[in-house]
Amino acid sequence: MANILVVGPHPDDQEAGMGATIAKLVSQGHDVLLLDMTDGEPTPLGSPEIRAKESAAAADLLGVKRVQLGLTNRRVEHTLEARHRVASVIRAHRSQVVFTPFFEDAHPDHVAVTRIVEDARFDAKLTKMTFPEVAGVREATGRGAEQPNYPRWLFYYYATHLRAVPAPSFLVDVTGFEQKKVAAMEAYHSQFVAPGKIGAQPQGRTAREWAMNAMGYWGTRIGTLYAEPFFSREPLGLTGLGEVAGLGA
Repeated sequence: MANILVVGPHPDDQEAGMGATIAKLVSQGHDVLLLDMTDGEPTPLGSPEIRAKESAAAADLLGVKRVQLGLTNRRVEHTLEARHRVASVIRAHRSQVVFTPFFEDAHPDHVAVTRIVEDARFDAKLTKMTFPEVAGVREATGRGAEQPNYPRWLFYYYATHLRAVPAPSFLVDVTGFEQKKVAAMEAYHSQFVAPGKIGAQPQGRTAREWAMNAMGYWGTRIGTLYAEPFFSREPLGLTGLGEVAGLGA
């Protein structure tokens, strides 16, 4: 089983972008850790206290642990300090796979976070380098950040503010886990459910309708009921076709 780190600029990005995949990975026995780069606040209907409770509830629904890096919402910058803090988490978690937001986005925080993660992946493997421990990470992982580590895979999930539909590198069949994603999103009552949020999605759709429609669309691309899209800058390596949708036993 793999150690999988899912990085989000704000609490709820991971759930909105790949919540069903997270639930599926957990069901398969993988160790999934969510890293929130900021607390996501301020927002119109939220507060740091509300968002902390919502993100904890979402993590419980998905069966994962989560930690927060402590950067400032709406002001995330690609700095050496931020890189080294993420590298510290990658080391402590011994991450083998890292997911981060798609590299093209209208939200500056999302773009900055992805650049930070890309560079932190490299930093984490360097010898004769020490990085500061991030609060809560040792408790979540049971390890410190002393040992270099290089995640084998870096993938990008789609939680973008752009009105674009890029071609994914691959799609994950999440049939059977779609309701887990929706429940995790709806745990963020202040962001997706509270009065003033319902109908705020395109064409007046609720967050539930938006998520189900998006997963349904991607599912049609691979002949399944539901799927989530992912992107990679590097070639994917397969050990066979046993996991390709539609070719199972």
